[in-house]
Amino acid sequence: MKKSYLYYPLFLGIIFAIGIWLGSVLNENSIGNDYIATSSSLKKRKLNRLIDLIDQRYVDQVNTDSIVDVTVNEIMQNLDPHSVYIPSSELEDVDNNMRGDFVGIGIRFFVNQDSISVLRAIEDGPSYKAGIKGGDKILYADGKPLFGENAISTNVLKGEEGSKIVLGILRPGDEEVINIPVVRGNVAIKSIDASYMLTNKLGYIKINRFAESTEDEFKKAIKELKRAGATQIALDLRDNPGGVLSAAVEIADEFLKEDQLILFQKDRNDKRKDSYATDRGSYEDSDVYILINENSASASEVVAGALQDNDKGTIIGRRSFGKGLVQQEIKLGDGSAVRLTIARYYTPTGRSIQRPYENGNEDYFKEYIDRYSNGELQSEDNIQVNDSLKRITPGGKIVYGGGGIIPDVFVPSPDGYILQTLNYFGRTGFADQFVNRYLQDHGKFMRDMPQEEFLNSYEVTEEMMKEFIEYAQLYNTSIKLPGYREEIALIIKLLFRFKISWNPTPIY
Repeated sequence: MKKSYLYYPLFLGIIFAIGIWLGSVLNENSIGNDYIATSSSLKKRKLNRLIDLIDQRYVDQVNTDSIVDVTVNEIMQNLDPHSVYIPSSELEDVDNNMRGDFVGIGIRFFVNQDSISVLRAIEDGPSYKAGIKGGDKILYADGKPLFGENAISTNVLKGEEGSKIVLGILRPGDEEVINIPVVRGNVAIKSIDASYMLTNKLGYIKINRFAESTEDEFKKAIKELKRAGATQIALDLRDNPGGVLSAAVEIADEFLKEDQLILFQKDRNDKRKDSYATDRGSYEDSDVYILINENSASASEVVAGALQDNDKGTIIGRRSFGKGLVQQEIKLGDGSAVRLTIARYYTPTGRSIQRPYENGNEDYFKEYIDRYSNGELQSEDNIQVNDSLKRITPGGKIVYGGGGIIPDVFVPSPDGYILQTLNYFGRTGFADQFVNRYLQDHGKFMRDMPQEEFLNSYEVTEEMMKEFIEYAQLYNTSIKLPGYREEIALIIKLLFRFKISWNPTPIY
């Protein structure tokens, strides 16, 4: 026993030495990690410090929230074109559009001259049933102003289903506000514009976007077409900008057999996620024709790419937009959110159809100008392909990645560059906004004109055309719109027709 005690000091010394060494190593690692963390967060802390200084000590009052919004937007613009910041004022509308329905008064609007200007009342919604029309200004809600210094928030237009709100409406050309009661209700934003038989065998379905409600709408439409005798389907995805990815997967599943690959995704770590068809498809053994054009994007391309790569059906039209990125909406804790690109998706043959975006967002979203200039919209021979991105489907068909889905059957565009631009303005609400602004300044003389006279003899004036061109140039400084006076005039007159209320009866 005494002999063993002799080794205790040696053992203690060794343990003590190991402890010192481990402590120094851990300390060095700790210091290193602190330094890395400090280095990576230095610029973040600097930005927060600057905003705090402006908020607390700057000589004038500044809305630092707006500074943060601008900063976040700048950050997002340095990513890809589809990673975007959604401010709190817009998030609910964006989410409603993805859901496919919402509770409210059912209008599309924009803020014009410090007041709410109705673009249109959503069909069969509460405002539509109450008689509110595009061109109306909503000045009051339950007697409280929605304009000027004492304006209340537009959030007052929202509320519980079944609740009533009295809107103070100023019609174009009127001088007196009329009060229109509106009962808030569930407003459906339909994904399917049309569904009918083209022939005794061919059914037609037009999908305008992919939302959470699209699958149910589609199944209802396709059930009715089958009942009417449809054995073939023409699925129109022209001008469909996409939407919810899962809805696209569900639509593709309707036409593909069980276990056929619809698409796969890869994240930043190259982790792969596959989506396969189930056995629930209604048209797995039927002919399908997919209509696409240069404005068919994202989820539309998922459907077209899945069917093309599985040798199912025929893709008809022109090369699609070319968006192969997947976004996830992430809340930021203050009512705002970001849609952040978290993955790339690939068609079953392994194609990425994402087109390049290194020249910036403006060039990216106006690529249709290049497509017109190089003749691609008029001839398939002018479509530029990269042989290194060539793939072959199981049936032996050659397909290409690198920027959109190239159709199996090409259909040239009937529109030139100018009409393409007008189409773009129309889809983005440009023409609506112009007509609303014009009506609010000059609408009275139209209201005083009998409806029949307006339809038969009214002509758009040269002064109005000049205003239209000037307004267009706010969006695109290079546009001149030569030689299309009749087309422009017809667009403007049609919008006037749907926005003017002749002989309105005030509702109190």
